[in-house]
Amino acid sequence: MDRRRFLKTTTVGLAALGTGTAPWRSAIAQAGPIRIGVLAPLTGVVASGGKEMVEGVQFYLGQVNNEMAGRKVELSIEDDASNPDTALQKARRLVEQGNCHMLIGNLLANTGLAVANYVKGTGTPYFIPIIAADDLTQRQRIRNVIRIAGYSASEFTHPLGDWALKQGYRKIATVSQDYTFGHEQCGGLAQVFTEGGGEIVQQFWHPLNTADFSPYLGQLADLKVDAIFTMETGADATRFIQQYASFGLKAKTPLLAAMNGTDQSVIRTLGDDCEGIVSPAHFAEGSDNPVTQKFVREYEAKYGKIPSLYGFSMHSGMMWIDAALKKMDGKAEDREALIDTVLKTELGGSPLGKSVKLDAYGNPIYDVYIRKVVKRADGKFWNVPTTSYPAVSQFWKYDPETYMKQPPYSRTFQGIKKG
Repeated sequence: MDRRRFLKTTTVGLAALGTGTAPWRSAIAQAGPIRIGVLAPLTGVVASGGKEMVEGVQFYLGQVNNEMAGRKVELSIEDDASNPDTALQKARRLVEQGNCHMLIGNLLANTGLAVANYVKGTGTPYFIPIIAADDLTQRQRIRNVIRIAGYSASEFTHPLGDWALKQGYRKIATVSQDYTFGHEQCGGLAQVFTEGGGEIVQQFWHPLNTADFSPYLGQLADLKVDAIFTMETGADATRFIQQYASFGLKAKTPLLAAMNGTDQSVIRTLGDDCEGIVSPAHFAEGSDNPVTQKFVREYEAKYGKIPSLYGFSMHSGMMWIDAALKKMDGKAEDREALIDTVLKTELGGSPLGKSVKLDAYGNPIYDVYIRKVVKRADGKFWNVPTTSYPAVSQFWKYDPETYMKQPPYSRTFQGIKKG
């Protein structure tokens, strides 16, 4: 019999069997690579973080010989340019033309929200180790958008508000980039701090890519506050910290920051200006945990720099996906099974140094560290944990249903309790 005729006959026969089709197609499909689309801002104000996101993915794949669950991995990397429209265009390209089994990445909340709204219609698994927009795992949860190795924006500033009260701080001012991530980080701090008896004296909002912070610093200098909280990312963080020190505020008023503000992508170029800044996070590269130390040592040996939040998060995110795929024999084509398995998978043996699980809304529950920037023996700066808050939920100590009845944090709602 002619080979083409034989294959055609065999295919028709399998189709007639109904349930016999699936294993045959699955075996053929799994012979190929697992296709993963990576979205990162490789240009724009947070390009340094975006490049380290890609490094984190590549670093993990290098450790596992570019294989997950026994199958080769094929990466398709796209630059979202820190722009929601571009992010949407690139996501479509990866899914509709690149036939990617899943997407991972994005950094800014606005780009992540654009991609999330797109995959809501396609069902594509979308893993967000960095995108922190609260509502993606709260009021507007999308089942196939999962925050593996990531966090919701206000998750870590809730405990920071509690920590600030315990330091005896009673009056704080905030200054932040004026977009969703900034609103939510400031809101988490403000709600817990004011409910505990503290006062947010004033809040300042500025556009992304602000070059001159002197108008804000001048006003901050005139306020009688115990501490200042800043939410900055990328180049804005570098400029703010430098100008805060040169303005003379570093010596007068303690600076608290979102974890992005003291990330390695920022502080490795700052010198003494960053020393002593306090920030909350689930990862501290200066931890004495052996697993964390090993990760930092190996990453630094490969790239010549201490790993950033971005590299760490993407590395751990890939580890989480790999752990789930191993449970399902690498069947990345089965979207529903992949989503279900990831949601049930606990991440162990990661640089976090402790097993981490997802809550009922697809967001990790972490031990949160209050970190301080200190100088290593070699003169480099890193974040060292000073205290910790165990098993912190994205809802802090609030009942989830009650919490989600209040508005999401925004410029107009900061959860501030008056009086």
